[in-house]
Parts: sequence; structure tokens; C-alpha cells
Amino acid sequence: MANKLAARLKAGKACVNAWLAIPSGFSAEVMAGCGWDSVTVDMQHGVQDYQSMVQCFQAMDRFPITPLARVPWNEPGIIGKTLDGGSWGIICPMINNAKEAKALADACLYPPKGKRSNGPIRAAAYGEASSYQTIANDEVMVIPMIETQDGIDNIDEILSVPGISGIYIGPADMGFSLGLVPMLDREEPLIMGIYEKLLASCKKHGKFAGLHNGTAAYAARMIDMGFRFVTIANDSGLMARAAKEAVLATRKAAGAVAS
Repeated sequence: MANKLAARLKAGKACVNAWLAIPSGFSAEVMAGCGWDSVTVDMQHGVQDYQSMVQCFQAMDRFPITPLARVPWNEPGIIGKTLDGGSWGIICPMINNAKEAKALADACLYPPKGKRSNGPIRAAAYGEASSYQTIANDEVMVIPMIETQDGIDNIDEILSVPGISGIYIGPADMGFSLGLVPMLDREEPLIMGIYEKLLASCKKHGKFAGLHNGTAAYAARMIDMGFRFVTIANDSGLMARAAKEAVLATRKAAGAVAS
């Protein structure tokens, strides 16, 4: 089984990614059926743990999406276990330099390219006729998050690390680290300039750039800017937004009796 997301990104296609904060297989199943290219289980800031991640992956198996996970930190134990659990890629927070990027790649890839331990308890099912270990190094995506001034300054060195697939920008932490209010869908000229710099570096190194977005309209703008992997909010945020809109629309349509 090939990593369809990786193939689309290598072809220069824009990919739309879902983000799961809710630890529910049913919620994951519903999200997976909505047309996303990939679905990421968030174990850093979402209400997810390893067991709920596995349940989400199991619930999404029948859909043509690529399962990914954001791990809590750049730690080889949880990275290897997450990949063994069925993730086709790792999004890892706060990667600031080439040394940290190399540690991430080592944790994601089997020898001789990395140091990942053998034991793909669920991921082995992805091997089909061949064994999973023979395809994993070519198919697993290694995605460092760029969220600090150090990460911005060292972007060329990070993207030069063998095994790195692309980058993923966390706008809230990036702004926070630069003395700004943490938020998505940023408009500051400083941040737009940083995005341009990171996109140029990705283009030079033949890698993709990803970005977390708050709205579909902003995500579309960022695709036009050059991003090829865009996330729109998360499952809990989308649910809350839709629910609020439904309540407000009902009260408005019903008039004074419902207001």
C-alpha cells in the first residue's frame, strides 16, 4: 500500500488535511468520510492518547485517506510507537535545527537510514505482498514543525537533513515565540515575510510546506501562496463553529420568540 498523500505532494498537488482533537473512533470515522486527503491525530494538544489514536486509525481504515499523527515531542519512544500503530507520517513540534531534525528522521526511519526499532504491530498490515519494512523508509513522512526564530533561521539546514519530507508551520507558536498574540490565519507583514522565506527554502530543496489554518478561505489563499499541505481548524473547532451557526440561524429565523 503506497502513501497516497506522499504521492500527491511529490506531484505538486495541494492536499487538505483534517485534525483530530477528539478521542473518539466514531468522530474520526465521520471526519474521514468528508473528503480530506489525510487525517492527523493530535497527541500534542488534542485530547488524544496512544490508545485513542489507534482507535481513530481503526475507524478510518475503510476510507481513502492517509492517517498521520502529531506526537507530543521529539522523543523516539512515542515516535516509533506511533508509526507502529499505523501512522504514515509524523508531525513533530518545535524542531529548531539540523540536529533535532536528524533525531526526528532517525526515530522515523529503519536502518540503515535511521534508528527506528523493528515491531510494526499494526503498520505491518500496510505491507501487502511485500513486508512493511521494505517500504516504510520510502513511504513514511517525516515532518518537522517550524515554530520559532531558530527554526526559521536554520530552515536550509533542517531541509538538508536526509529523510525530511517537508515542513509544517504552527502559526500560533510561531507568533508567540516572536512576541505576538498566538493565533491562526495571521496577516502581519512580518509573518507573511517569514512564510515567503520558508516557501522559498522548501522550493529550493524540493520539499513541501504545510500550514495550520483556521478557515477554508485562508487555507485557499495559502495554497495560492505556495503551501501544498493545509489543515483547517480541528474536529472540535469545526463542530463548535457549525453548531453556533445553526443555533444563531435558528434564533434569527424564528424571531423574538426564540431570541
